[in-house]
Amino acid sequence: MKRTVTDLYSAYYAPYIKESYRADEAIFKSRFQKTWLVLFIVALVILPPLMGSYTAFFMTQVIIAIVGAHGLNILLGYTGQISLGHAAFLGVGGYTCSYLIMVLHWPFWLAVPAAGFVSAAIGLFIGIPSLRIKGIYLGVATIAFQFIADYTYFNWISFSGGPQGRAVEAPTIFGYAMTSRLSFYYICLFVAFVLLWGAKNLMRSKFGRSLMAVRDNDISAEALGVPVFKYKLLAFTISSFYAGVAGALLVIHLRNVFPAFFHLNVSIEYLAIIIVGGMGTVIGSIFGAIFIILVPELLSNLISIIAQLTKSPDLTVLMAPMRLIVHGFLIILFIIIEPAGLAGIWRKISNYWKIWPLPYV
Repeated sequence: MKRTVTDLYSAYYAPYIKESYRADEAIFKSRFQKTWLVLFIVALVILPPLMGSYTAFFMTQVIIAIVGAHGLNILLGYTGQISLGHAAFLGVGGYTCSYLIMVLHWPFWLAVPAAGFVSAAIGLFIGIPSLRIKGIYLGVATIAFQFIADYTYFNWISFSGGPQGRAVEAPTIFGYAMTSRLSFYYICLFVAFVLLWGAKNLMRSKFGRSLMAVRDNDISAEALGVPVFKYKLLAFTISSFYAGVAGALLVIHLRNVFPAFFHLNVSIEYLAIIIVGGMGTVIGSIFGAIFIILVPELLSNLISIIAQLTKSPDLTVLMAPMRLIVHGFLIILFIIIEPAGLAGIWRKISNYWKIWPLPYV
């Protein structure tokens, strides 16, 4: 029996047809997606040893930024609560971890989650004003917490080490000091995978749908029986936990902690990550962190190459601010062209190839 074009298209699209709610809500809806996930994980495991310690150092920084950015994404992207003091929560986790490791001599595998829980407890307290205020007013309240945190980091010397900061030793597992950048890269990769997998499943549950209902219209959500204040506090708590873990991993990664690591400009940088990447998506946090961290590094290398070729000190000084200018211009360009961020662009590309060669409407 000869097969028609309609039969061929039906066979091609059959894997995308879902017959149950559970199948439609699956994280990976096709074997194609699962295959590429496995290949991506294998690449993350195999490639860093082949690319040198600098690549491992840089990729570790990206992974830590992904964890911290997804914490802000849970609060802003999924719940609609503005926070301009996210770096303060990273700082709470970072300083708590350094204190537990260097002063109380805790093992790092206990200090990192403990730092996350301390940050979560403070986030629970800071989230209380969200019952009365929202929008830009809530953003101003979180900036106030950022200023309080900055003052604390500088002046509470017994806890933070003061302006000079504190050195943090390399993590130790079973008596083995993991001094190489590559070993800590694998630790951060494992932590990021667990936290992102947990966040993805959390957002597919009743809890996640309640958060999105609060984001879309908190008054309507409360009318439908969603305890709005409870879910706002939980969003602040979970977001702060992710930030605390990211801050703890960061200070171990950099082997020291300084107040400048958690300044207001870091909060703005994390806000740019989720705006450029795409709010309310896991993949948006990943794309945004890669873009915001990778682009300045590429621009710095480009300026260094141009300076070496021209051998002109004046040109080097002139082009140094261009890195920040070009970086800011790219962020504005993404917001204008694609408000859904890089995740929106990725969604359009993947949808196009799903129905190719038919036209995409």
